[in-house]
This record gives sequence, structure tokens and C-alpha cells, in this order.
Amino acid sequence: MTDMSSIGEYIRQQREQAGKSVRQLAEAAGVSNPYLSQIERGLRKPSADILQQIAKGLRISAEALYVQAGILEDRPGDSGVRSALLTDPHLTERQKQVLIEIYESFRREAQPTTAEVIAVTRDPARDPASEQSEQPEDPS
Repeated sequence: MTDMSSIGEYIRQQREQAGKSVRQLAEAAGVSNPYLSQIERGLRKPSADILQQIAKGLRISAEALYVQAGILEDRPGDSGVRSALLTDPHLTERQKQVLIEIYESFRREAQPTTAEVIAVTRDPARDPASEQSEQPEDPS
């Protein structure tokens, strides 16, 4: 897990952005007020289950907290874009989700579809290997 104060700071930023007090978030997440305060100050290391409860209380994705806490690696092949979006404290949860959906739609467009892959076949008339196999063998 990364530095505990960084996850605590991130949770505090998300809580403040949501306009919730420590007490309100603690109640929504089902954790004690002192425990949440200790997490925010970097004194306690939250488990994955507690992070999930906090994410529900903040109405953000648990994945965002897991990535921030170092529990979950960002998805391979996305160049860190998802992680950057999920951990940006200046974006609302809705903005993050919309940007991720747009990003993923662009990535899907860039990947060849099955039909495109099938269409890229070798033309036997232009393949030098097939020309050699079509020539009759020398009987001598």
C-alpha cells in the first residue's frame, strides 16, 4: 500500500468536494467518526472493505480508492488514463465516469473488429510461398 497519508488526503478531498462533514461520511460509510478522522490524517491504514464502504459513502467508485491506495493496479494498456481520471480531485464522480466512457469508446474504435481481421487474408496469387508450391516437381 502507498503512503497512508496520501489515501487519507484523497478521501478528505473527495469528502470536501462532496460537501460532507467527517461525521456525515462516517455515518454513510458505516464507520466510526474517530476512525474515519484517523484515516484522513494518515494514522490508520484502511482495508479494502473499509475503502469500499467509504467509496459508497462518497458515491465514487471503489476502484478509484483502490488505485489511489495502491491496492489495485490500473488496467493494463490504458497508459494510466483511467487512474489519472479516477484520482483527479477536481472532477466530480459523474465527470470522471463520462470521461472514462468516452476514453473507452475511443479505445474500442482503435481496435480492429473481428470482421476487419478476417478481411485481412493472404492473397494466394500474390504470395510467393504459394507460387512455389503450385509449380510441378521435377521428376528427374
